[in-house]
Amino acid sequence: MLFRQLALLAALLPAVALAQRDTSREALARVEETLTLRLEEGGITLKDVTPAMVVSVSPAFEESRAWFPAAALQTLVRVFGSAALRSCEACMASRLYVEEGRLEQFTTALGSAEIIRLDENARGKAPPARVAIWLDETPEGVSLRIIDLHNSRIVFVQNFDPGLTEMARTRRNFTLTEELERRARGDSLTHTFLDVTMYPGQHVSLDWTEQWGDTNANLAGLSVSIYDPLVGVGGSYYRVIPNAMNLMVGGKILLSVPTAIASGISGTPTQVLDPLLTGVFVLRVPIASSNYGVTFTASTNGRIGIGISLLNITALPFLP
Repeated sequence: MLFRQLALLAALLPAVALAQRDTSREALARVEETLTLRLEEGGITLKDVTPAMVVSVSPAFEESRAWFPAAALQTLVRVFGSAALRSCEACMASRLYVEEGRLEQFTTALGSAEIIRLDENARGKAPPARVAIWLDETPEGVSLRIIDLHNSRIVFVQNFDPGLTEMARTRRNFTLTEELERRARGDSLTHTFLDVTMYPGQHVSLDWTEQWGDTNANLAGLSVSIYDPLVGVGGSYYRVIPNAMNLMVGGKILLSVPTAIASGISGTPTQVLDPLLTGVFVLRVPIASSNYGVTFTASTNGRIGIGISLLNITALPFLP
């Protein structure tokens, strides 16, 4: 039994190592894409980070020891260019400094002062390195650090995996923190909905709603209708169901302005075009992550319709 387990483990190890290599390759691709975007968008300025000293391109697995350093350097060369990079082979080895009456040996991780000293000893007449780069392999992918050598400022730091799941997780956590801070400040979170249903019945209305509740699943606010009823004003409430494609279920109570004016002038209840009050049931289904949705409405006036909703629209919702 033990021999069989050992044989199975030996058979699985190459597959695990190969999977790890694929993970690291994909993570390096994400590094290249991210740094290229930062350079293009101005988040990182090339003249501020070059020349750059590559301090470490350390593999995390024996299987990747032969190929990872070269693959990591290739990634950096494609981003910054070969003329802008310097490889510090002595950075990861024990350092021995001999001066008159003094002998120093370092085996710990490098600090900025040591990197600058190694750069001074090796660069000749070339300009000094501006930043130091660590691009190391991790079990999930790779880890990148870029540090300014002159003031130890962190220029860029991030862990990369093939799907950038850690970045997405960080963004979700930050969004949650931002939302809790918004609630603490009492700031509003307003949404705008334009509902247009045309078949078989018609209903056109514009809603301004405030998002509230412990899970932000409630929306309530003002609604103005243009049709069914014609020129109506009232209130609306919706409940968001995240587990069902962010479905919104709710309704609105609308006061017919023409009927209300006619009733006030005559002193008796008078119906003009529409009843004084109209209730409208609304069901909205957002389309993916766009600003559009499918809408179903049913009013107490007997009109049922299917159409579209424009969610959080601008003046021209079809433009980005």
